[in-house]
Amino acid sequence: MLTFLGIHVLGRAVAISSGSVIEVFARIGVSEEAVRSTLTRMASRGLLTRHRDGRKVYFGLSPRLAMVLEDGRRRVWETGAVNRAGDGDWTLVGFSLPDSRRGDRHDLRTQLTWEGFGPLQNGLWVAAGLRDVTAIIEQLDLAGHVTVLTARPAKPTESAELVRKAFDTETIEARYLDFLAKWDTARSSWPDDLTRRLMLHTDWLQVIRRDPHLPAEHLPGGWPAGRAERLFRKLDASFREGAAKEAGEVLELLAVAGPEVPARG
Repeated sequence: MLTFLGIHVLGRAVAISSGSVIEVFARIGVSEEAVRSTLTRMASRGLLTRHRDGRKVYFGLSPRLAMVLEDGRRRVWETGAVNRAGDGDWTLVGFSLPDSRRGDRHDLRTQLTWEGFGPLQNGLWVAAGLRDVTAIIEQLDLAGHVTVLTARPAKPTESAELVRKAFDTETIEARYLDFLAKWDTARSSWPDDLTRRLMLHTDWLQVIRRDPHLPAEHLPGGWPAGRAERLFRKLDASFREGAAKEAGEVLELLAVAGPEVPARG
């Protein structure tokens, strides 16, 4: 659902009819009940805004969800899958939370993973480069429980050792290889360019959102991220025109005031 909204709603100051969403997801085997349940749940959590036009219900993006989707868009089209800008700096996040805040601890770990951090040891997570985690800490109200530092490794510690200890590079590599293997042939698995592009973006986001974007110099030779990204961009270009035409025929949109997305450093 997030991928669909990122492609068709983000940045357009529109809301989309629930019927349109149901029709598209039916093409990939998702039931009407499941789609309605997801939309209702997202609206109740403040991720979607609800609009009515006559008897039809439309859903738009809240500022919070727009910020999440914009971050995903930047990762896909601007950050890229290969980090060639390693400068030796690391960001460290240390935290200690009581069991009464177990849920916040889980949410913090989840969001740190999304931001490219890995667990170096109990309560200490690291990420290559300079990372701004202010928004995460403020959102979870953890200012009194978290310490953030930037540092460079000093002997006997090396950056390659931090990569080995904090990140499962074999699993990250396997995700890229799986993407390459699937999408060499997957285009025939879906009925049209609209659904092909949706599933392509869904699979790609699942890969890159779990990639900590480690400096290429510390990764094994033949790292497949670059090849996978080239395949993604090639296929996206081949699906884009047909998907836009089909979206224009299927998607029913309502003009609404667009969400204001807070700038992120």
